[in-house]
Amino acid sequence: MKIEDKEALSLDPNFWDDPKRAESILKEIKLHKFWVTLYEDTSQVVEDTAVLYDFYKEGESTEEEVEESYQEALEKVAEMEFRATLNKKEDELNCILQINAGAGGTESCDWSAMLERMYLMWAEKNGYKVKALSRQDGDVAGIKSVELEISGDFAYGMLKGENGVHRLVRVSPFNAQGKRMTSFSSVFVHPVVDDSIEIKINPADLKWDTFRASGAGGQHVNKTESAVRVTHIPSGLIAECQEERSQHMNRDKAIQKLKNLLYEAELQKQYAEKDKVEAGKMKNEWGSQIRSYVLDDRWVKDLRSNYKVHNPDAVLNGDINEFLKSVLMMNSLKMDG
Repeated sequence: MKIEDKEALSLDPNFWDDPKRAESILKEIKLHKFWVTLYEDTSQVVEDTAVLYDFYKEGESTEEEVEESYQEALEKVAEMEFRATLNKKEDELNCILQINAGAGGTESCDWSAMLERMYLMWAEKNGYKVKALSRQDGDVAGIKSVELEISGDFAYGMLKGENGVHRLVRVSPFNAQGKRMTSFSSVFVHPVVDDSIEIKINPADLKWDTFRASGAGGQHVNKTESAVRVTHIPSGLIAECQEERSQHMNRDKAIQKLKNLLYEAELQKQYAEKDKVEAGKMKNEWGSQIRSYVLDDRWVKDLRSNYKVHNPDAVLNGDINEFLKSVLMMNSLKMDG
């Protein structure tokens, strides 16, 4: 059994001689235990429901008790079906979520800040850790862009369906006439590669630039050019980092970001080879509108899965799990079909 074999390795006195290997093994044990526990919990609830039904037929339990157990079993099975869609290697990884304001000035910058808050609240409610990697504040309000690293089980798998343009319709607080305004912000989600995935980069393929880092609202500017930008010449991919005071540390972080982008590009290439038709659809939809949030009419709708709710306040407070599930389940059905 895999779990027992891996746990036996962890008991070796020399287990921590190679910390990276040790952490990888512990992560694998945790992942295997997650799936086993999920299966056992679901099986137990289904079995309990069957027993209760037998008791009901003998007059020893009520219809309400059977119904309650049945609904719980349905929820457990649905959760297991959903979790089964997170079956790709990259789904287990942490992710970087980037939000960029679209055209529309202050309106879009404010909308981007609302989206950032939504994802931060979602992360907090679901036990994920968040670290801000970079931020560019809006001129009047909100943010022009922000980059967040989200860490936890299946972070990339859960959030990968958020790629695309998010549309807000509301009566603008920034418009003196109280007009109904439409704003757009784009969201990009990239997997964070770990040591289990090897990405080789030829130093000769890199072009480095340095610049001065600026803090929140431009209040602080480094006197040295500690911020860095690296361009991968063959692919044209660019990564930058300005969060650390030291240029050396920023270079390390920028290389890590570049590896994430190269890994994601390779994933897209593999998907294209596996299913050219589906990959074509994905590519055409990349960056296109995926969800509408209409505040005055009180609804939010995903334009891919058609999942719709009438409580936008709850959604903007981080209750987005059903949206995430609806898209992942839909994509899983497409792949199966």
